[in-house]
Amino acid sequence: MAKNPSCTVIFSGGQDSTTCVLWALKKFKNVIALTFDYKQRHKIELDCAKNIINILNDKEKHQIDWLAENQILEHKIVDISFLSDLLKTAMIQELEIEYNEETNLPTTFVPGRNLLFLTIAGAYAYQKKIKNLVAGVCQTDYSGYPDCRDATIKSLQVTLNLGMDYDIIIHTPLMWKTKAETIKLMERLGGLELYKYTHTCYRGERPACGECFACQLRLKGFKEAGIEDPLEYKTRNIIKDS
Repeated sequence: MAKNPSCTVIFSGGQDSTTCVLWALKKFKNVIALTFDYKQRHKIELDCAKNIINILNDKEKHQIDWLAENQILEHKIVDISFLSDLLKTAMIQELEIEYNEETNLPTTFVPGRNLLFLTIAGAYAYQKKIKNLVAGVCQTDYSGYPDCRDATIKSLQVTLNLGMDYDIIIHTPLMWKTKAETIKLMERLGGLELYKYTHTCYRGERPACGECFACQLRLKGFKEAGIEDPLEYKTRNIIKDS
């Protein structure tokens, strides 16, 4: 079966978006990756994203047999650092990472972030005559972020189509997967070793702290999958089930 021509992937350099890049490379002939710089606390993920793209585009640097060379045509770092001037969140500023009792959301929630990412990606895809966007949002194992929900993404897809009079499809291959199922998907794609180069820690630490919400969710997923996480941690103890 011939692959679809091209897609644009929202690529942070994290575990989920790296899985989505490999999923997209399997499904589409050409891939463009967009990474967003919003002065995030874990800005190290930008370097991780660049490194992973470099690995994927060089057959001597990975062991994924089915992956052809130079399928990722372009990797753009998009500067949206103005968010740091508008928003106060533990994902950007050095604030305590905890649950906000008023909003019932973690203090790491960046309001509108995924909506902005996908809107920019949609405009860029329009310019490139690309009709497929891929995002690693998930409603099964997540921190409760409302912009990760299936209804949000479906609504945004309708809005983008109406607003640009252009048929865009937003693919969310991880939407209904647990973290363990996402890891198993990556195993089937032959890319588990790539997880060594990803970044998850909300504190922006490498080795990863192993204690923040993101690290705990990731560690729990690997435990449930029965697979060893290749990422280096300061601690690998699961503090509590989430």
